[in-house]
Amino acid sequence: MADRFARVVVAARVGIVVGWIAAAIVVTLLLPSIREAQVGALGDLVPAGAEAIETERRAANLFLFPFLSRTVIVARDAGGLELGDQASVVAQIARLDRGELPMLRETRGFALTNGIGGVPLIRERSTTMLIPLLFAPSVGRDGRSGSAERFAEQYVRPALDDDAYVGVTGAIPARAAQAEVIDEHLPLFEGATLLFVLIAVGVYFRALLAPLVNLAAVAISYLVCVRLVATVGEAIGVSVPSEVQPVIVALLFGVVTDYSLFFLSRFRRRLDSGMDPDAAAQATTAELAPIILTCGLAVAAACGALAVAELGFLRAFGPGLALAVLIGMAVAMTFVPASLALLGRRLFWPHRPARQDGRSEPTEGLMGRMIGWVVRRPRTAIIGSLLVLAAMAAPIATIDLGNPLIRGLPADSEPRRAYAQAATGFAPGILSPTLLLVERRGITQDRAALARLQRLLADQPGVAEVLGPAFNPTERELGALLASNGNAARYAIALTSDPLGSVAIKRLDALRERVDGLLEQAGLAQARASFAGDTALSQETIQNTVADLNRVVPAVLLAVLLVLVVFLRGLVAPLYLVAAAALAPVAAVGLGVGLFELLLDGEELAYFVPVTAGVLLVALGSDYNILLVGRIWDEARRRPLLEATVVAGAGAARAISAAGIVLAFSFGALALVPLLAFRQLAFVMAAGLLIDAFLVRAVLVPAVIATVGYRSQWPGRSLRRRGERARKPVAEDQLPTAGPARGVAPVESQPSVDGVTTWPRDRGRRARAAHLLVVALGAGILVALRELRRRAPRRRRRNR
Repeated sequence: MADRFARVVVAARVGIVVGWIAAAIVVTLLLPSIREAQVGALGDLVPAGAEAIETERRAANLFLFPFLSRTVIVARDAGGLELGDQASVVAQIARLDRGELPMLRETRGFALTNGIGGVPLIRERSTTMLIPLLFAPSVGRDGRSGSAERFAEQYVRPALDDDAYVGVTGAIPARAAQAEVIDEHLPLFEGATLLFVLIAVGVYFRALLAPLVNLAAVAISYLVCVRLVATVGEAIGVSVPSEVQPVIVALLFGVVTDYSLFFLSRFRRRLDSGMDPDAAAQATTAELAPIILTCGLAVAAACGALAVAELGFLRAFGPGLALAVLIGMAVAMTFVPASLALLGRRLFWPHRPARQDGRSEPTEGLMGRMIGWVVRRPRTAIIGSLLVLAAMAAPIATIDLGNPLIRGLPADSEPRRAYAQAATGFAPGILSPTLLLVERRGITQDRAALARLQRLLADQPGVAEVLGPAFNPTERELGALLASNGNAARYAIALTSDPLGSVAIKRLDALRERVDGLLEQAGLAQARASFAGDTALSQETIQNTVADLNRVVPAVLLAVLLVLVVFLRGLVAPLYLVAAAALAPVAAVGLGVGLFELLLDGEELAYFVPVTAGVLLVALGSDYNILLVGRIWDEARRRPLLEATVVAGAGAARAISAAGIVLAFSFGALALVPLLAFRQLAFVMAAGLLIDAFLVRAVLVPAVIATVGYRSQWPGRSLRRRGERARKPVAEDQLPTAGPARGVAPVESQPSVDGVTTWPRDRGRRARAAHLLVVALGAGILVALRELRRRAPRRRRRNR
């Protein structure tokens, strides 16, 4: 099948190249892009049917007006706001509430000032004024941000001194700013990645046309992908947020370049051995097409497994990435080999390496020597690798998850500047208070109990102030704090910390655990309590993300495992390869926690970074393992398995290492988008890919293969049979070497059993060691997942 496919690609090379170029032009002209197809933001993707949203809707029906506003105008003068200036602003707010201001007739608001009150809510005296704005449900995100900016510029700023600061902040302006930052920096990210890939491939091959072929493959994949992803998403009703586009770009640049590097490397090696260009292109395609197909299917299956998640962001993220990988794989398997056959030796001009007759053994260099040592000392290599990975993963025990929507913006972003000004005059939680809704028939008649509950809430750790029924100046249910139907009361709880940060989420989590006891202590044991607001919504989102992790990780591992079982025709090797691929994500997340939480001012990780990076790293780690093990299995058809591990590992080391660096840079370039969440994702992805390329794939996997031996293909026996035919003791003079000074260190001569060299231990001990290894790897993954689940906010206990 592979030979037939290779012949078709080489014979139809002109049509394939022209066809892909035409397809890229057509879809670019006719189909919408992700940005044009729909508008979305990472912060908009919240759990479906979230309790916080349901509570907010119920409160909106019970009370006269909402407390929660996600669009806030901040006015601050460090020298103090004059009473006359504050009165002028209040007068403009009154006009706004009466609907007298043109183009703002659907907007309402109220004012908060730090002229009254005390610590911990008030941090300064008479310096800061907040104006939360309220909108009709029909007003969208852009309309709310525009109305806030219009009111601030036309009516608030003129009422204050010229030295006063006036700005707009809140979750909705922050989401709009986030989308603008991505749009603004996406061309820089794409250009930097493109330039690096071009230079890296050019330096690797010391040629001009080879990097251009790779660049053309990347460009075609990108142009087709961003249009098809949007179109398919619209057709099947799957929301693909525009913020996914930078991740798709990084994935395409890295994956297509990786596959192109392998095609180009193998093609050049065959040309150097004297093969005709057409024959070399056909042989290279026949050799690599099954491996690339398996790699692409494994990555796509892992990304597609995100469909089992309940969180909308993950469900939207998976299909887009899976389709991107499939498109990149299709281009790499057809366009690149067709270009090889079309251009031939001209691809590598002006570099013309000396021809090598016969089969060369590329075991020179650091990677070759290292793999030779690993095969000779597999137990030492395994223990050392696991200890290094465990040290990297250790900080994961202190992981905190949050939603740094505002604090993650660039320092000069208006929502972040306004947030900083507000947090100077008030406790940060005042910008987005948590709403507590207490319901029971006739509850508004029990004013004393409601007042006791308010005092109890104010005494809780992390609470700055509570606005509740105790402030009601009359005995009537006015619809502000007490529902007019007499069956509900509400409290606005301002926390002392960022309402979207991990500290506030932990405080709310503790308050959820205590609220039943507080109700009973206040004399409201039969009442039902529920929470709403940005903190409650972030808490539910993080809880759902961690819960999704327990569903997504097994689905991803199973998807990759099935692909590997079919490709390798065995069970044991797929099991330890999947386990090994799962180690790099845990280590990378641990490094991310250590950097961002322990070293950089305690900044928590964005809630979607661990699961997103984990899925991608497992998929891409399996990608590299398939490339490596596929070469080893192919080499094992001609020589004993241990010898094949050294030869194939050393032969693939240079290309795989270069591919790992390119892919790591592609994701690392996401840090050019100045959003904290993207920089965290960039670091974790780059670290994980380098760990996988230079530790897991270069040390751990060869060591495990050397330890398990031919049992890796169990229940299959084709490798064992071939090994028995090619069996020969792997003595010191028989392992490929490049000379006494720089070759692979020789393997000590040992008795040969079942076609592999035995080590100074019996087969039973070796089998037990392999089994213990698989169990240890699985246990480590489960411990990490359990720690993530333990540290995430616990689900709210429902009241009876």
